[in-house]
Amino acid sequence: MPEDAAPQTQGATYEPDPKDVRKAVAGSAMGNCIEWYDFGVFGFMPAILGQVFFNAGSTSEGALATFAVLAVTFVIRPFGSFVLGPLGDKLGRQRVLALTVILMSGSTFAIGLLPSWEQIGPAAAVLVILLRALQGFSAGGEYGGAATFIAEYAPNKRRGFLGSWLEFGTLVGFFLGAGVVTLSTVLLGEETMQQWGWRIPFLIAGPLGLVGLYLRNKLEDTPVFREIENQKKVSKSPLKELLTQHWKSILHLIGLVILLNVGDWIMLAYVETYLKDVLGMKGDAPLLIVMGVILAMLVVIVPIGSLSDRIGRKPILIACCAGFLLLPIPAFTLMENSVGENGSVNAAMLVGGLAMIGACLVLFLAVVASTLPAMFPTQVRYGAFSIGYNVSTALFAGTAPYVVGSLVDATGNTLWPAFYLMGAAAIATVPVLLLPETNGVSMRGIVSSRQCESTTTTPSAPATG
Repeated sequence: MPEDAAPQTQGATYEPDPKDVRKAVAGSAMGNCIEWYDFGVFGFMPAILGQVFFNAGSTSEGALATFAVLAVTFVIRPFGSFVLGPLGDKLGRQRVLALTVILMSGSTFAIGLLPSWEQIGPAAAVLVILLRALQGFSAGGEYGGAATFIAEYAPNKRRGFLGSWLEFGTLVGFFLGAGVVTLSTVLLGEETMQQWGWRIPFLIAGPLGLVGLYLRNKLEDTPVFREIENQKKVSKSPLKELLTQHWKSILHLIGLVILLNVGDWIMLAYVETYLKDVLGMKGDAPLLIVMGVILAMLVVIVPIGSLSDRIGRKPILIACCAGFLLLPIPAFTLMENSVGENGSVNAAMLVGGLAMIGACLVLFLAVVASTLPAMFPTQVRYGAFSIGYNVSTALFAGTAPYVVGSLVDATGNTLWPAFYLMGAAAIATVPVLLLPETNGVSMRGIVSSRQCESTTTTPSAPATG
């Protein structure tokens, strides 16, 4: 339906069993966990993988080669979203999500079986790039579908609480990937990791994927999608419909997600490099610090999601934007001043700086999965969400650590991460202010990212928390 059209009258509605709601949340979060587990594995042993697959002559060359391969995922993701997203609107969410979890976990698992450069030469590099491309393609249909799946299953008054578990899965996956790499390195040593130990983190993705597939196959499609399917209202050409009638809402989402992408990748990917290369911290301390920040975010993310069911999503998003406009300079100044000339670290200053950035980021993470699906009507929700989200991710997520690091190196100004976060917040503030408040509004009543029909809410299912 066009963005300026009134929503059609809905027929009978399905109300899911609370047990099915919990299964939907678990299956969705598990897929997101696997996606970010893969990023954690790649992100925390780049030098080893560069030497194994690209015959890099030094650790720095190996890291650069691995980060280049990691970038392939971001380049391919929009292509996956253009294919898998509209399929989810035409064939159903559950079928496509089962496919994405197979492709993501299978490609990660297969990397653990690949021969090295030493065994087959340049073909090793070609194979790992192809598998990373497949992983990126499948990731293009994962997050949008998983968030849509939870949002369409969740009772209206519990959508913030239940949606926050999706990003809980994100943080768990990243923490798990980094943790497995760290533990394997400690137990096996650098030499053994170089020889064969690097395979272990990748092979673990196989069992994780089977669990995710089992959880997703145990469910019917979402009640909201089954309604439009039974009413013969499934779009015959969802890609054409979303590009011609909902492109304004897609642009709205892209502008909003810029802050999430920049914040995510500066906090989870760049901060470790910042602590090592800019502040001169040694050993495993930077990695352990980042993992500590993730643990702290895990503790508060679900309570914040639950809070959004009481006060709304917009106040939390506005607080996030305000925080990222005001706090990055004090935060990075504190971190920079926390390390003395003799290498000593003032823990209170370092934790204070990291806490400012982490607190702002977790506000967005806690409500993103309940906010973004409510920007599109059911007929195009999966595809429009996936395309907007992955285009923004390709442009601003993986590039953030590289751009910020390059600016710091070129200018010598260590506050560039702060400036970059503030710029992203300034951009995102406008689309946040334009959002309607959708807390408690039925997913059946969404017209566009600027309009929803709040009078069409349906009774909420029993609480599942």
